[in-house]
Amino acid sequence: MTRRGLSGLVLLGALLALSDLHVAWGQPPPPAIEGLDKLTPEERAIAERNLERWQRLTPDERARALENYRQWRSMTPEEREAARQNYRRFRQLTPDQRAQILKDFQRWNELPKERQQELQKAYERWQRLPQERRDRIQQRLNQWEAMTPEERDRVLRNQERWRQMTPEQREQIRERWRQMPPEERERLRQQRRGQQ
Repeated sequence: MTRRGLSGLVLLGALLALSDLHVAWGQPPPPAIEGLDKLTPEERAIAERNLERWQRLTPDERARALENYRQWRSMTPEEREAARQNYRRFRQLTPDQRAQILKDFQRWNELPKERQQELQKAYERWQRLPQERRDRIQQRLNQWEAMTPEERDRVLRNQERWRQMTPEQREQIRERWRQMPPEERERLRQQRRGQQ
């Protein structure tokens, strides 16, 4: 091999070793893609496979996409499958139902983190309740929603009176109720319904 050919080969090898393939092949380097340098190799590979979409994203959208991807990667296989099923169910909803869910989701995201944590804990407590207790609560909620504004007002006034009672007064009322014959309890219930 000639000296000139050897020096060219060494230069090509050096360029390749320095990973500057574009210069080695005499082509201009591709434009720098904002944000790729901050990604892990795996994340960078995904972004490069979807390069056009990545380039169209704003910096905020890129950050959100990256956060979503990292969250997905941190999920267990069971959590991922549950997410896939939720997505399938979401796609089967009517456009109005999907719009309502997205609106609710936006409201959730606008809540302060402390409030989100409170609601998450309340939901977890709800999930731990026995099914029959959850059914009774749901039944009462349905009854509440079926009430007229006047009926709700009466219930709230009664509830306020109950709160103002001493524990002893409450226990006396409970004891009288327990000692009452079932027919008498039903008569009082009917009487209250008739006053509504």
